[in-house]
Amino acid sequence: MKKPSSKIREEIARLQEQLKQTETREAERIGRIALKSGLGDIEIEEADLQVAFEEIAGRFRGEKGQATGRKNAGDGGAAGETPASFSPGADQGSTGEA
Repeated sequence: MKKPSSKIREEIARLQEQLKQTETREAERIGRIALKSGLGDIEIEEADLQVAFEEIAGRFRGEKGQATGRKNAGDGGAAGETPASFSPGADQGSTGEA
């Protein structure tokens, strides 16, 4: 039996709200961990921080390869190159957001 489109829309709306709540919980969890590790005190550009997080995620997924700093990037361009070193707790000297 086919579902009417109104029921499918209701289900989509319910799932979107569930996704939003789940993403919020995950973001809060990661944010608390980042603050506990001292990342809140470091001035680092968001792109550099994203690259570092991608490297960490890859490490836990068992991936090899370099983070790009960009969503769905597969060209390996220089725009998202990994910083030479990332030392937690060390000031990176940038003026970006923390």
